[in-house]
Amino acid sequence: MAPKKIKVLLAEDDLSLGYVIKDNLTEAGYDVHLFADGQTALDNFDKTQVDICLLDVMMPFKDGFTVAKKIRQQSDVVPILFITARSMEEDKIKGFLTGADDYIVKPFSMQELLLRMEVFIRRTRKLQADQVQEYGIGNMRFSYTDLKLYASGDIHTLTQKEADLLKFLCEHANRILRREEVLLNVWGKDDYFLGRSMDVFMTKLRKYFKSDPSVILETIHGVGFRFNANVS
Repeated sequence: MAPKKIKVLLAEDDLSLGYVIKDNLTEAGYDVHLFADGQTALDNFDKTQVDICLLDVMMPFKDGFTVAKKIRQQSDVVPILFITARSMEEDKIKGFLTGADDYIVKPFSMQELLLRMEVFIRRTRKLQADQVQEYGIGNMRFSYTDLKLYASGDIHTLTQKEADLLKFLCEHANRILRREEVLLNVWGKDDYFLGRSMDVFMTKLRKYFKSDPSVILETIHGVGFRFNANVS
């Protein structure tokens, strides 16, 4: 089996530069997804399991600082590198405060970018290796890494958010979880509209669990949820 390609989210509104970076990274073996504005990049981060993010600072709709902050609310592991023409000290500080791991200032060599990316990818792989990425749930098996739930001969492919939610439930099985606790840990904040979205995700997960009656995702009205399951 060929090794899984590293998936790169590249947000750069200068598409000439964006395609140069994409072509070079693709030639180096990366799977690159290029977006020309911050909002589109953020929307695609929500749908895709990304290994590393390269963000320009000045972009339409949402700037790089805002995108980085939103990404950090969802993941504290995915490396974020800013690609920018701005080298002012206060911009670098602001970038690090929003959760960036590194800063590379235009113009730069592709070799420098590749070397910096490799440092953070190695770090992330070590962090992921130290974490449990597979769970037994009753008679089912859940692979967080592959976004798969294997249940009675069926294979359910999960979205990243479904996988994040199920992982959190597995790590806190058989205990009462308050709604705000789930929202803060999986969505990054607690508000009414995200709460409605969470209820939809809970309903989706219940459908996946129908093949194993021993797995019950219980709603405790006025409080939250309890994931009743034998998790190993």
